[in-house]
Amino acid sequence: MKDIIFLLLTGLIAAYLCWYFFQRYQLHKALHNLYYLMGFAVLLVSGLLLISFGMGILASPYVLTVASLIPLGISMGLAEEYFPAWKTYFKWFAAVGFVAIAVTSVGGMDTLKKIAVPLFHGVAGLVIFAGPFVAKGAPKGFWWVGIGGLLIGLGGIALAFITMGRQLLFFSPDFVMLILTPLLFLMTGAFALGFTKKG
Repeated sequence: MKDIIFLLLTGLIAAYLCWYFFQRYQLHKALHNLYYLMGFAVLLVSGLLLISFGMGILASPYVLTVASLIPLGISMGLAEEYFPAWKTYFKWFAAVGFVAIAVTSVGGMDTLKKIAVPLFHGVAGLVIFAGPFVAKGAPKGFWWVGIGGLLIGLGGIALAFITMGRQLLFFSPDFVMLILTPLLFLMTGAFALGFTKKG
């Protein structure tokens, strides 16, 4: 019941952020809003799938692949909006990362997956964590996005290690399952606080 409550709350915030970025895109037609929208739409769908089918679906290579669009989408949005000098390179990095995660996960290439998933999830998480603290022209309070990035990075990498049959530090499978839904809620709440700041 705890997990369902946290997932429902997470879904409500994610749905709000989807609406928020869609409205922003309608106003300004800025591409970064579509990247953010993609990330939070995948988060919303992932939460609904977890509610419907339970935590067992996290073992699915298809779910792992699609869920990688959450950090990749948000990090691409940050690159597009605040770091134009290297946004093109990062888009290629994200595209290669998505394909690498998809091929190694669906194809059962466990050795390569052990490299691809932490590498691309880790870099995307690092961009989401560090980017808001150094972004020029960002509104006050945008650092909350960085807090969300820290949470998504920790949770994503820990979950990736578990799906590969390994443990990251003290993140045992039982511990990750215990904190996963509260972590998703706190992460999404931090993103909402940061992204909706006006100045």
